[in-house]
Amino acid sequence: MESDGHTDDRVLVLNPISGNGDHVDRVTDLAADHGLEIRRTEEAGDAKRFAREAAEEASLVAAAGGDGTINEVVNGVASAGELETTTVAAVPAGTGNNFASNVGIEGIEHAFGVVEDGRRRKIDLGFANERAFVNSCVGGVTAEASSETSAENKAELGVLAYVKETLDAVGSFDSLPLRVKTADGPSAEPSRTWEGEALFVLVGNCRRFTGARTAQADVEDGRFEVTIVEDASTVDLLGDAALEGLFDRDGDRIVRRRTPSLVIESREESVEYSLDGEMLETDRLRLETEPDTLEIAVGDEYEPTPDPNPDSDPDSNPDEGEETEGGLWPLEG
Repeated sequence: MESDGHTDDRVLVLNPISGNGDHVDRVTDLAADHGLEIRRTEEAGDAKRFAREAAEEASLVAAAGGDGTINEVVNGVASAGELETTTVAAVPAGTGNNFASNVGIEGIEHAFGVVEDGRRRKIDLGFANERAFVNSCVGGVTAEASSETSAENKAELGVLAYVKETLDAVGSFDSLPLRVKTADGPSAEPSRTWEGEALFVLVGNCRRFTGARTAQADVEDGRFEVTIVEDASTVDLLGDAALEGLFDRDGDRIVRRRTPSLVIESREESVEYSLDGEMLETDRLRLETEPDTLEIAVGDEYEPTPDPNPDSDPDSNPDEGEETEGGLWPLEG
């Protein structure tokens, strides 16, 4: 339904066409049971607008949909200037629901229980050219591939499904001539610049890009996890197994960094980026983390530090490995 300008203390923004659309009645009933006012989206931009309007008075704004709906709601709360006063809750009604899974939300019914009784955590929020994102920013995914990616592949492969669809859609994917510069890190990690031909640039805030498809990144450490896949012309992806193998940390065409901010510049035409599934096209992208910025309702399974012993994880040390010609290090297994 359309917003009438009235705002209750707790609001749920419902995307009725997320996933396969079979969630609407269940979400509507549960929202009524828990006293959440429902705002149902009808067209593009509604979720952001409803969240912006609600955040001025509401203590909690829930997003019922997929990662894209959560992205719009967070951007609405941010544009209202109410990130310090408004909790965001994820109700997983999309296909992959990666962000909800990463913050310990196990399903629609569980999400409403977390709204009532779950912990609240302040997590990092990413900004790409001043647009917020919670999960990931992926460069090189075309709008066509994003729209044509099947629900089955999204559920099975997560964001890697878009990579697969891109390669399948165009047959062969021209490398992106990019320059990627990371900033100095909080533990005296020096800034580094990589320049060359890239297949994709993958920036994770709450998402880790490895063969473990659903791996959660540390979303409370003030750093992005950056993965550059080099030289598309020499990469042969024959199937899902090969696709996953490409992202294993011992791959010889993978460059990794952890950084609080970075700049990605295209040396030719503009590049399309997917921010939690929402598209942005530009030839220069500046990404920054805002630590401890977004208050999220989280489930019991959420672990702020997903690695049991970060010091034993080679990926946790950005200075380990051999320097490449471009100045970033591929980490060795």
